[in-house]
Amino acid sequence: MTPGDPRTVPEPAVLSGASAPCWVHLVTRDLGDAQLFYGAVLGWTFRAGPLGRDFVMARSDGVPVAGIGAVASAYQVAVAWMPYFSVRDADVVAARIRERSGTVAVGPLTVGQGRAVLAADRDGASFGVWEWTGRAATLAPSGNRAHAWLRLRTRDAFDAAIFYGEVLGWASGEPGGCDIAYVREEVLVRCNGRPLARISSGAVEAAPDPQVRPHWQVQFPVADVDATVLAAERHGGTLMERRAVRRGGEATLRDPDGGLFTVTDVRSPATVDEG
Repeated sequence: MTPGDPRTVPEPAVLSGASAPCWVHLVTRDLGDAQLFYGAVLGWTFRAGPLGRDFVMARSDGVPVAGIGAVASAYQVAVAWMPYFSVRDADVVAARIRERSGTVAVGPLTVGQGRAVLAADRDGASFGVWEWTGRAATLAPSGNRAHAWLRLRTRDAFDAAIFYGEVLGWASGEPGGCDIAYVREEVLVRCNGRPLARISSGAVEAAPDPQVRPHWQVQFPVADVDATVLAAERHGGTLMERRAVRRGGEATLRDPDGGLFTVTDVRSPATVDEG
């Protein structure tokens, strides 16, 4: 098994078009500590899967929302959250990544009912792609609000939009696919008409701070940002940044093992503008 192993990806109850964000996964060191922290902070419950004692599935209100794998120490990789995007052909996408100066670290790898690739874009932000044997997955399996959405902090939002658009087929016009819109200085990604990701400029490749280097930021909607921050601090987490945004706020937190994630009371990336 590999860091960010996609074998913790479940097949959701409702499926959507290809190229959409479909899953998030935490690579950590201690599975027990991670479950205690995220259970207390986000109210998740956990279920063991068929992959062994180092992997669990996180659930919210009975819905699978994330995978957690305690493989950071075994593979000597950083603790981090990673997004996955659904694709129709992992071989084609892997070739596109390489052709556009990205890096394919693992795959395509056949895993259960799908095939996976672990990669990095040309600015170094890590991500995964997942080819389902059936239809593609989405981060909003209930058909209502997404249980997570993404923000890419990168060097140049428009250059990144071109990279991911060409790799994943955004704005291809395929039924059920994703398209992009330019909103002020950012790029908004809509999948099946639902906003699921934003791309923002300003990250610096050589920065020592992982918040400043290009990375995909996983954002979880919560009812009360302040209460979530307090719960995180009580359980060994650290508040890294608070930001006021249009129609709400968000906080970037570091879990006790070093994993960065964001909580927000904004229900859609379409409504987020710094205020």
